Amino acid sequence: MSDVPNVTLLVAFAAGLLSFLSPCVLPLVPSYLGFITGFTINEMTDRRRMAMIHALLFVLGFTLIFMLFGAAATSLGRVLKYYEIWFQRIGGVLIILFGLYCLGVFRLSFLDQDARLHLDRKPVGFLGSVLVGMVFAAGWTPCIGPILGAILGMAATEKELSRGMTMLFAYSMGLAIPFLVAAYAAESFLEWFKRFRRFLPWVQKISGVLLIIVGVLMATGQFTRLAAWLNSMTPDFLLKWL
Repeated sequence: MSDVPNVTLLVAFAAGLLSFLSPCVLPLVPSYLGFITGFTINEMTDRRRMAMIHALLFVLGFTLIFMLFGAAATSLGRVLKYYEIWFQRIGGVLIILFGLYCLGVFRLSFLDQDARLHLDRKPVGFLGSVLVGMVFAAGWTPCIGPILGAILGMAATEKELSRGMTMLFAYSMGLAIPFLVAAYAAESFLEWFKRFRRFLPWVQKISGVLLIIVGVLMATGQFTRLAAWLNSMTPDFLLKWL
C-alpha cells in the first residue's frame, strides 16, 4: 500500500472522525474536557487559552500511544511478510467482522466490556493531561476498538515503519480536531451535541458499512487498485496537502 499513501491516510483520518462520533466517545467529551481542565463548560469559555493547552496535551498523549500501536502493527506485518497475501486476506476478513459487530449482527464480549482506566483524580498539572490522553488511547476499547482494529490491520500491510505510524497519526488527527474544536467552543459544542445525539445509532451503522467495504476490498486485493485510481482522480493541489 505504500505506493498509494494519500487515500489510506484519508481513510485513517475518516476512521478517527467516526471514532469521535461513536456512541461511547462523543457523549463523554464534555466530561473529559472538564476532567483534564478542571473547568466547567462556562469556565472553559472564559479561560479558553488554558482549556486549549490542556486539550492539546491530551491529544498529544493519545497520539503518541496510537502511533506506537501503528509501529507495532507494521513491525508485525514485516515479520510476516512472507505470508503477505494471506495476511491481507485475513486482515480483510477481520475488518468485515468488525463491521458486522458495529451493525449489531453479533456481539463480542471482550469488546462490550468497558476497559477504560478510571482515575478519581487527574495527575497534577500539564503532564497530567498528557497522561490522561495516554490512558484514553491505551484503555478505551469499546466502540473505537473495531474501527481502530481496522486501521491497525491496514497499518500491518505497510512496508515501512514510518508509514504505519503516519497512518495512526492521521487516525489520531481525526479524533483530535473535533476534540480541539469542542474545547475551543465548549458551549456551542454542548448545544450541537444535544441536537446530534439522536443520530448516534446511525453513526454506528455507517461505521459498520464502511468497515465491511474496506474489509472486502482488502480481502479481495482490490483496495490498492481502488486507491491508485482515486489518487489519479485527485487534483494536484489537494495531493500536496496529503
